[in-house]
Amino acid sequence: MTSEFPAHFACNYQCLLNRLKLHGMQPKTIALYSHGVRRAGVYFDYRIDDLTRLQLTDYFVHIVNSLSWSSLKHDLYGLKFYYAQVLNKPWPGADLVKPPKSFTLPDIITVPQAQQIFMATRVLSYRVFFFTLYSLGLRLGEGLRLQIGDIDADRMRVQVRNAKGNRDRFVPLPENTLQVLRRFWQTHRNPALLFPNRKCGLNKAHLAAAPLDRGGIQTTLRQVARDCGLKKESRHTACAIPMPPT
Repeated sequence: MTSEFPAHFACNYQCLLNRLKLHGMQPKTIALYSHGVRRAGVYFDYRIDDLTRLQLTDYFVHIVNSLSWSSLKHDLYGLKFYYAQVLNKPWPGADLVKPPKSFTLPDIITVPQAQQIFMATRVLSYRVFFFTLYSLGLRLGEGLRLQIGDIDADRMRVQVRNAKGNRDRFVPLPENTLQVLRRFWQTHRNPALLFPNRKCGLNKAHLAAAPLDRGGIQTTLRQVARDCGLKKESRHTACAIPMPPT
């Protein structure tokens, strides 16, 4: 990818990618920060090593007007990291941006609504995946990373690896969920993955080295929710099904 950039930008951009990785950033964070730096590079004709406060002011106003506060924050964090870790320079935009605080709460689907989604999902792997997320209270990425060894049937718990904040955690494993996962494993018998990719068909699912496709899961969940008449599409529903209220 760096070959697409001017030489003076390509070297520093590759250094940025290396530093982000060495700082233990998650792949999604690396993608967001590096994309922010690339976007700023395009805006400033790939000359971002000596930006002024006035230039940053105009740029961030442009981002807010054309994109969103979320995009601005990613660009801001990416550029601040770039200045600190790649250029070893003080950040010229100190205290320049103060995004508004959001106090909105995500919509939480009810138990009957979750049951509607499970019943309406025709593909078995997706149906079991949605049920597992809901019963364990997992995020989409956490569910995709689940492996056979993470299921502790003796202690009735699941180890969620590399969760938010790069930390592992344990969640209770309901008996019903354990039985569902055991029956589901019989359909694919993958020695490592709990939800292996089915691109090569069910007969070769035991050989899959990657989990289910994230995009396919999200698209299916949105479509099923629409088919069930669930008009509210919360941020959680778009990426995972949250834990039912107790």
